[in-house]
Amino acid sequence: MKQPFPFSAIVGQEAMKQAMILTAVDPGIGGVLVFGDRGTGKSTAVRALAALLPEIEAVEGCPVNSAHPDQCPDWARVTSTRIVSRPTPVIDLPLGVTEDRVVGALDIERALTRGEKAFEPGLLARANRGYLYIDEVNLLEDHIVDLLLDVAQSGENVVEREGLSIRHPARFVLVGSGNPEEGELRPQLLDRFGLSVDVASPRDVETRVEVIKRRDAYDNQGEAFLKKWRPKDAALRKQILAARAALPKLKTPNTVLHDCAALCIALGSDGLRGELTLLRAARALAAFDGDGTVTRAHLRAVAPMCLGHRLRRDPLDDAGSGTRVARMVAEVLP
Repeated sequence: MKQPFPFSAIVGQEAMKQAMILTAVDPGIGGVLVFGDRGTGKSTAVRALAALLPEIEAVEGCPVNSAHPDQCPDWARVTSTRIVSRPTPVIDLPLGVTEDRVVGALDIERALTRGEKAFEPGLLARANRGYLYIDEVNLLEDHIVDLLLDVAQSGENVVEREGLSIRHPARFVLVGSGNPEEGELRPQLLDRFGLSVDVASPRDVETRVEVIKRRDAYDNQGEAFLKKWRPKDAALRKQILAARAALPKLKTPNTVLHDCAALCIALGSDGLRGELTLLRAARALAAFDGDGTVTRAHLRAVAPMCLGHRLRRDPLDDAGSGTRVARMVAEVLP
């Protein structure tokens, strides 16, 4: 199987790459929504992220990637206590997927005749401690959206059939991509994404030529191309691991908390999820940059991707959400 396109080799799209890196530093940020033209590297970036991410430690044979034998669900019947390293899971959730494929299927007949909890894990089990990727997320069926909202809220997947109940952890980073021309995303699901970025086709000849060169090299001189970019991906992985270790030691002044609240109030952001996401993203950026203290500069850098998709529509303002956030950031956080 051919290795994914190297993350470091993606040309441009800096906001998209930065958003994905921040969720790798702190998965609690809550996922990334990437909206833009077709053929702008959205799915390529997600595949590349899978190869870039550090491996996780999990119990051998555990279907939900548990970090400790005591955390494996009883229905899994895992007998091994060996801890192994495995790639961070990045699971695709295709359009048209059935509910049983997402949450898992309970074998009612076997449960009633043998008294056993026979459960076939679904995509949510495989995505635990990893990433769940949805291409064309704005076209996802409503009942699947409702399932994802419930699980994203609780961090647990619950399957109940005929009085039988199965539970397992399902904590994942949700990554969605789509084309806004094909439909809007339901507000309830939109709010579940911590970060949102827009991508567009490059407008200058030099950038487009570089994209063509790198893609052509990947397709026709694959091994040499991968070898060339492997050190940069390895360095980026090392930087992500260092940032994760640095997060608990970061200093967050009260002035930064006041800045978060003042900016969200000025933008009319509903609820407090905007402030919390803004703070977490700023902390992740500070850790990734090797800074020991979160500053206003970090807030300014991440504010558009944290708050742009949380704004109420203003019929009197034709500016896009990114422009509105940038304008308010300049006013509130000079």
